[in-house]
Amino acid sequence: MTNAVEFDTELGARFVRYAHMVARRGYVHNTLGNMVMRKPHPDFEHGVAYTKHAEISLEEMTVDNIVITDIPTSRLLHGDAMTSVGHNLSREILRLRPDINAVIHVHHDETIAYFGSGAFQELRILSLDMPFIHGKPPWYVPADIDVESDVGPVREFIAGTNCVVLLGHGITTLGRTISEAYHRLNSFASEVRRNIIAEHLAAIKGSSVKYRRQEEIDLMHRFAERIIYPDRAEAVMAAED
Repeated sequence: MTNAVEFDTELGARFVRYAHMVARRGYVHNTLGNMVMRKPHPDFEHGVAYTKHAEISLEEMTVDNIVITDIPTSRLLHGDAMTSVGHNLSREILRLRPDINAVIHVHHDETIAYFGSGAFQELRILSLDMPFIHGKPPWYVPADIDVESDVGPVREFIAGTNCVVLLGHGITTLGRTISEAYHRLNSFASEVRRNIIAEHLAAIKGSSVKYRRQEEIDLMHRFAERIIYPDRAEAVMAAED
């Protein structure tokens, strides 16, 4: 077993807790889907990445299934089992977004079905929840672009989003903490379900779905920080003054 860095048992326990929370939400169906949490380390500029190794699900995993890797490379720093190809995308997100410390990727049924229907090109917004929780609009990656095998295109869009939708594949949400990434995942999944229900009801009744205007959404993104995290926003504004 590789032991180039010491294992943080508290972070490991938090990882497993959220892995099982993600599974209980019904987002996990097999060994695919994963999470990554960054831990700062004095010997590694980008910190190190805690993640689940391949061949076991987030639902089944224990702390013994966590491995630690470098972030710019896939080098194992703790553990002896390899990660899946999806870890490439998570590592690249952490490398390009120093403000982000956690990434969650799942293959969400309703999202895959929603876009797979061919009826919708992007998720329309019905609620207040998602714009405030996400703070930035989602980014949609076409089904013919594989940003897990080739992460090159990620640089072009990752600064402007906290949610990457891989069409025909799944959802990847970003957070400053694992809690924030988890809430962003839940918010996107909820908005997908709301869209599906609203479209069904509108079709039955012959009405039009009342989606929010882009101006409203832009305003919610702009004020998301002070609405969702008022204490943090005040600290940022004070530091800027």
